[in-house]
Amino acid sequence: MNILLLCNKSPYPPSEGGPMAMNSIVNGLTEAGHKVKILAVNSEKYHIKDKDIPQSYKDKTNIELVDVDLRIRPIEAFKNLFTDRSYHVERFISEDFKNKLIEILKKDRYDIVQLEMIYMAPYIETIRAHSDAKIVLRAHNVEHLIWDRIAKKTKFPPKKWYLNHLVRTLKAYELNAINEVDGIAAITYRDAAFFRGETAVPVVDIPYGVKPEEFTPNYEIKAKPTLYHIGSMNWMPNEEGILWFIKNVWEKLSAREPDIVLNLAGRHTPKWLMNLKKKNINVLGEVPDAKEFIKDNDIAIVPLLSGSGIRIKIIEAMAMGKTVITTMVGAEGIQYSEYENIIIADNPTKIVETICRISKEPEELKRIGRNARKLVEDIYDNKKIIERLLIFYDEIKKEKKDITYINH
Repeated sequence: MNILLLCNKSPYPPSEGGPMAMNSIVNGLTEAGHKVKILAVNSEKYHIKDKDIPQSYKDKTNIELVDVDLRIRPIEAFKNLFTDRSYHVERFISEDFKNKLIEILKKDRYDIVQLEMIYMAPYIETIRAHSDAKIVLRAHNVEHLIWDRIAKKTKFPPKKWYLNHLVRTLKAYELNAINEVDGIAAITYRDAAFFRGETAVPVVDIPYGVKPEEFTPNYEIKAKPTLYHIGSMNWMPNEEGILWFIKNVWEKLSAREPDIVLNLAGRHTPKWLMNLKKKNINVLGEVPDAKEFIKDNDIAIVPLLSGSGIRIKIIEAMAMGKTVITTMVGAEGIQYSEYENIIIADNPTKIVETICRISKEPEELKRIGRNARKLVEDIYDNKKIIERLLIFYDEIKKEKKDITYINH
């Protein structure tokens, strides 16, 4: 099959959640013998230089990047308040990107054009006009639900009103756009269930996959187990969760366990966190080897309060045989069994009690870690996931669809 991926950012380097999820698909498809072409947005916030992409990756994907200005412009954002258009989506509309897409579609024939996230949906009409390829939306999240959670927790009235406007317009766009594609590959079974309730378009859950053989589990537990968190801190739910943990959990935990250590790592660590001076909290910023960092620690802490989709950091911790303590929000989309392969703790008291207990039970940590590794091998093996995705592609290629277009 010949597959074109339209990406809201470059899959390379796979250094944070979105690119990692895209790259797992790219690698899986190419390793299965299929041809993949990437066309990606290159923004100021996530800017990739062509010279930094290895030639081997270019040869595998024929990747092309188009500069798109995604900066928030106050005047445009203000004008948007008086429309029903999604400002989230409008920022991704680019004449340069559209022209490059047309050039690519004219040059080669594709079986599938896959939209990586809803922000690529403005190009559906262009794809229909220049290709007979089936269009698949790879939904990394139910996007409007992320912003709805943020809006509901916001107390400052003007900001809350503005966020509610963003939610309303993004929701309207998202629920319209899902009816314009030929198939939806949701990253979690929960998101897939949501989409099935909103559209008759075929839906499948295709989670983030790993190669288990690339993750060497470490079941050894230190005499004094260390806690850790790793994640890109420019994703707001990560920063929000860590701030909440430090403010609401850490003092109570360290009062009970004065020697416990928390190691924090991740790209784009904000200044307030890098400058944090708290006993036994080590803020490392970006680490050279994430797998080594995970291997050297014992218990993963993922205190997410908002967000959607799947938590890649949890899947990778499980692949490394680590016990994960997270919230219900953090565990959404993962097919877990509580206390078998993960621990759920939603409030400060339960988190403190859980850590104090489990840190003294090395055999229990090993048991949960082994079960977590088995879950990854059974469900999150990328080879198995790609096989399911290819079956889905074949199914939608047989489907006929009446085409209507989104109004931009």
